[in-house]
Amino acid sequence: MKKHLFIEGRWVEAGEYRPLFSPYSGEQIAEIAYSGAAEVQHALEAAERARPLMAQMPAHERAAILERLAALIRDNADECARIIALEAAKPLKTAKLEVERTIATYKFAAEEAKRIHGETIPMDAAPGGEDRVAYTIRQPLGVVAAITPFNFPMNLVAHKVGPALAAGNTIVLKPAGQTPLSALFLAELLQQAGLPAGALNVVTGSGSAIGDILVTDARVKAVTFTGSPEVGIAIRSKAGLKKVILELGSNSALIVDQGTDVDSMIARAVTGAFSYAGQVCISIQRIYVHEGLFDEFVGKFVKQTEMLRLGDPLDPQTDVSAVIAPRDVLRALEWIADAERSGAVVATGNKKEGNVVHPTVLLHVAASSSISCREAFAPVVMINKIASVEEGIGLVNDSRYGLQAGIYTQNIRTAFAAAETLEVGGVMINDIPTFRVDHMPYGGVKESGTGREGVKYAVEELTELKLVCFKK
Repeated sequence: MKKHLFIEGRWVEAGEYRPLFSPYSGEQIAEIAYSGAAEVQHALEAAERARPLMAQMPAHERAAILERLAALIRDNADECARIIALEAAKPLKTAKLEVERTIATYKFAAEEAKRIHGETIPMDAAPGGEDRVAYTIRQPLGVVAAITPFNFPMNLVAHKVGPALAAGNTIVLKPAGQTPLSALFLAELLQQAGLPAGALNVVTGSGSAIGDILVTDARVKAVTFTGSPEVGIAIRSKAGLKKVILELGSNSALIVDQGTDVDSMIARAVTGAFSYAGQVCISIQRIYVHEGLFDEFVGKFVKQTEMLRLGDPLDPQTDVSAVIAPRDVLRALEWIADAERSGAVVATGNKKEGNVVHPTVLLHVAASSSISCREAFAPVVMINKIASVEEGIGLVNDSRYGLQAGIYTQNIRTAFAAAETLEVGGVMINDIPTFRVDHMPYGGVKESGTGREGVKYAVEELTELKLVCFKK
């Protein structure tokens, strides 16, 4: 199955194609076009040509296209889930949840397309402002470059494409090298939904080659990227005065206070740690449990972990499947060994079958270990004992990252204190840090990024505020 580029509303052949392999079985599943500079320039030219049409399109028409897209994804939900499972090794039942969230994201985008507005400004609040009427409007930026990761190949694309189109922008989309099929299927569905040619262009291939062109080209007015801090920092340094929205790494933490009903939350904590083999930006990586609950929590967490079913992502019963690449298997196992050398105890896991890493629970992990201070992006979680929530908050904050954190507590004062002092973009009280719905503001501090997603907030990031002032 040969997959071409999608540029200006049609399928365009590339000069080079490379095989795409299943992360689980290793079998070839497609041949993917590899864009060169000429193809990327073609996509940028197409997006620039379509820019005036999208900017002038009425809000109700943009909303209708996004509504039709959501309906088409609903009609093709099984195929969408199958593509995700095949190219990303995401278990089918998890892939189906991603498709449902993708539909919701585009529906939110359709609604927000009709809610882009400004405000009136009381100019006479300042001396010299008398006899003036002023208001603000929001206008599209123009061409947006969207660079997306492998772990949510449909919904994280939706969080960039949906708001960009809702705001009246055009897009050049570079999906992750391992997961281009879902992005190309989206292009097909958007064409059916009536999106004008050139408003969405999909270029596949080398991230470094394509990314550098997109980030530095003067026609691109905003870059929205989800991926590693190292790449995000490089993008920001090259982008000049473009708007840059970065959703980067994390080693998200959960605090469990004394008095917590462990039975009521243990299954959710295990899901937060091992869903999609831990390859989620807000996956639970660090758990800090009050010493009074530590033994109970560990025992129940390990038991629940060992009930997870491992195997083929296309099997509807599978809970955990392959990580995305063999190098990530080796890195996860090395980080586990590194933690052991520093005194950590393996409570379960630390095995692999092919590219499937068994969900691994580590206890008493040193703060200097990679699994504690770096982003694992693998099915590995550490559980450490704390004497107080205050100690836990200090440990959570002792990180280069700050995306989301969770805390379970029955003490309202403790909850408010955690909300105030945790250095993250989102605090989940009595829930795991892995919680996200698609209309809430989502983003981090420190090396977890800049800007916010969540459709309404992304629309604001992808529009320019203009003041209009009349003198009477």
